[in-house]
Amino acid sequence: MDSADSPTKTQSSEDENYSLLCQAHEKFNNTEYDRCLELLQQLDTKGESSGPILRHNRAVVNFYKSGCTQHAALLQELEELATDVKTPQGMGEAGGGLSLKQGASAATVARYNKAVIYYHRHMYGTALEKLAPLVTRLEALEKSMSALVATLQLQLLLATNQLNRAEAFLDYLQYTLNLVDKAPSSSPDEAVPATATTAAATPSTVVATQGSDATVARVTGDSSGSLQLLQLLTHVLNRKPVVITEDGTPHYAALKAQQYYIMKDFQMAAKQLMRINNECTQAGTVTPQLSTCIANNMGVIHLRVRHYAIAAKFFQNALNFDKLLAANLRESTLQTMSSAHSCEILYNLGIAMLHLRRPKEAFQCLLVPVKQFHSNPRLWLRMAEACIMEHEANLAEDERQSLAGAATPPSSTSYAPQSAGVPEPTLEFAALCLRSALTLTLHHKASFHMDSSPEETPEQRDPTQQSWRQLQDNNFCNPSKPISLESLENMLAAIYAAHSFVSLRLGDHITALEMAEQLLRGERLSDAHKLLGHMYAGEALMLMDKAAEARDHLDPTFVSSLDAFDLETRDWQLKSLDAAQNVVRYNLAVAMTLQNDYQQAKTFLSTLTHSIVSIKARALRRYIDLKLGAPNANAVTAGSLS
Repeated sequence: MDSADSPTKTQSSEDENYSLLCQAHEKFNNTEYDRCLELLQQLDTKGESSGPILRHNRAVVNFYKSGCTQHAALLQELEELATDVKTPQGMGEAGGGLSLKQGASAATVARYNKAVIYYHRHMYGTALEKLAPLVTRLEALEKSMSALVATLQLQLLLATNQLNRAEAFLDYLQYTLNLVDKAPSSSPDEAVPATATTAAATPSTVVATQGSDATVARVTGDSSGSLQLLQLLTHVLNRKPVVITEDGTPHYAALKAQQYYIMKDFQMAAKQLMRINNECTQAGTVTPQLSTCIANNMGVIHLRVRHYAIAAKFFQNALNFDKLLAANLRESTLQTMSSAHSCEILYNLGIAMLHLRRPKEAFQCLLVPVKQFHSNPRLWLRMAEACIMEHEANLAEDERQSLAGAATPPSSTSYAPQSAGVPEPTLEFAALCLRSALTLTLHHKASFHMDSSPEETPEQRDPTQQSWRQLQDNNFCNPSKPISLESLENMLAAIYAAHSFVSLRLGDHITALEMAEQLLRGERLSDAHKLLGHMYAGEALMLMDKAAEARDHLDPTFVSSLDAFDLETRDWQLKSLDAAQNVVRYNLAVAMTLQNDYQQAKTFLSTLTHSIVSIKARALRRYIDLKLGAPNANAVTAGSLS
């Protein structure tokens, strides 16, 4: 087709059509959507050749006319538009039969809008996929369009916990495209490896192509301001020292609170959040989105300082606020839809309930996020822990009823489902969860990314040497932060230990031994996990009638080399080296009894003084006395049974 600037007789008609489009754009910005549609219809009846642009703009105007609720219809129209537009060879999406002063490509903006819709629907992976072709040719886009694409790409990288890539992409925007200025930095203090789980993201926008030389956007905020906020957020999440100057808005104040949290100044972080809540309450600008974010982040702070009951209360409040947003998502606006974070809040609440030893509630909370974050091995492990805790609580209750002389006999499987695949807090389902956790963890460990080079400053990086796309993040535990090598090894050790324990309870001794041996082969193994590995391996071998091999795992001398602090700081029954020593000696006495080495077993039993094994040790001593034919054994036993 002829260029829009060629001196033909159609030049005046082109100018008239462009004038109509500018009027439509003005009406659109003034929210006069009916008048805007009338002007677009006039262009259509005049036989304007820019059909894709007009079709795209009508779809966007109708979307805003519906109150930004009919996103499904808009998405369908955008998909059909992308299918119908013919892209000339060698032109990319910037080509196509465009007139109207060679405006931005309808296909380009339609692709961006599709990514925005998927972002607001929490479909971040799909949004990244849709946006990738635009990001690839970011330098070729018109500057305002490239700013919008860059903003959305940075939001998506942060939403998917790709923090290294987000920082490198930010450097690309700063030093190559000159889209952002350098962030104000503070003194280079030591970075602290901790992050907060936030429940809000900077909203993106839907763009309508209605200009000529630039892409004209209907935005919720200035794109440069959004980029600046995202730049500071990226540096904060990557633990870079930056100065955050508050501008009176909740966004920068909340970012300051997050910086306090990462610096482990939890008191100041909580004060900052409360100040935001008080100021917005006085100004009458409190929204369910803001209340949800503040309540969730207050819960995260209290969870971090082990105030589990208070944290659970804040998470429950956050869920109540979030229900106001998610009451009817089918008729909600896109921005409201993106502000609903029930899955993330339930994830946090489930962790708090586990710490409060309320396994049933924890299990029910974790059932919801596992549907969305099904590839998160840490989440599967937490569900297994809830199942184990519930099973042990039931056993303890049955034992109490038995000791109290209850009429009904105890039953450890009264709540067992018909199928092990039914999601209920049982050991059978725990075994399935642990298999999933182990499979996922081993898969991610095989591709775990190691930073081999020391950290470089942005000035030292050469963009031509390594693209930001080549960087990797170990972010396979979403919505949790990216995982470190130490955290990966700890998680793998916890999975092996739990898997061995569950297998012992279910009578699968071979799997229990295999998991215990895998645990003992682990790198960077904590002293507590060393103890568990030897104990579970010894018990599995004894149950397999291999008492001689079990004695190798139950040598009491290794306990004295364990770190007492590692035992004392864990939330379990063994709170000291003395307790651990007594448990190991008792199990060794059991192994000796199975080998008919009664005298040596009695010698070990005589050294047991801790209350954790006193009752079982007394019963085993009576059994040995009976086997040895002690004169008072029967009397003692008869007395205990009467």
